[in-house]
Amino acid sequence: MLAKRFSTILPPMSLSEALETTKIHSVAGEVSPNTSLVTHRPFRAPHHTISDVALVGGGSVPKPGEISLAHHGVLFLDELPEFKRTVLEVLRQPLEDRLIRISRSRYCVEFPASFTLVASMNPCPCGYFNHPDKSCVCAPGMVQKYLNRISGPLLDRIDLHVEVTPVAFDELTTKHISESSEEIRRRVVVARQKQQQRLSSLNIHCNAQMNTQSLKKHCFIDEEALMILKSAMEKLDLSARAYDRILKVSRTIADLDSSDLIHSIHVAEAIQFRSLDRQIWAV
Repeated sequence: MLAKRFSTILPPMSLSEALETTKIHSVAGEVSPNTSLVTHRPFRAPHHTISDVALVGGGSVPKPGEISLAHHGVLFLDELPEFKRTVLEVLRQPLEDRLIRISRSRYCVEFPASFTLVASMNPCPCGYFNHPDKSCVCAPGMVQKYLNRISGPLLDRIDLHVEVTPVAFDELTTKHISESSEEIRRRVVVARQKQQQRLSSLNIHCNAQMNTQSLKKHCFIDEEALMILKSAMEKLDLSARAYDRILKVSRTIADLDSSDLIHSIHVAEAIQFRSLDRQIWAV
């Protein structure tokens, strides 16, 4: 449910994004006869039995796969450890380069793949590891083996690791009306406009697309935040790629907070979203 709601808080598609998305879906034969333009951000949720070719694209006449059909939208992978290891590993290049290359003996085809990856998984095979009320019944070592189905390099490329705790009955039955997706979307649109203004000279439109050079220019942090980040890097044994991801997330949190500067609270919050990098998580 959370994954399906995610696309509703993203900014509306621009005309250029809508045209590009429509072209991809048209090539794949995904556009219905009554649709002239794809105006809603795609949401793709392939089953965990999907093949490598179906995910990245290919065939005798190369066609876009699920990652290209999710261009400018959301690719949702439910039960992430159940996907074949080879399928998951092919995600590494498009997550980094935002495009996918399909090579044949006579030619090479490039399809765009600038998507937001959302994935979900149980904490263990039985689903009760770290549960506040129920005990995990998995055999010793099974939890770590289950988590190891997701490689470190792939986890490095996922910006946010969020542990979703069970919802209590009182919270399920409450009459309190939470913030709507439309209200959240307005904040996201404002933050995205700030990013576009800041990064317009680099021909990119969001923090996730920043390279190392632009990170140093636009993600300056003070001494206190630097010490927090240094401590996290040492204690959690984070990689250089995770360092870049934390800076990007910190910059986005500051934008959502309407802050021009990145403060220690923004860095600390970004570090909290690296839960699967913690070595003690499955111990």
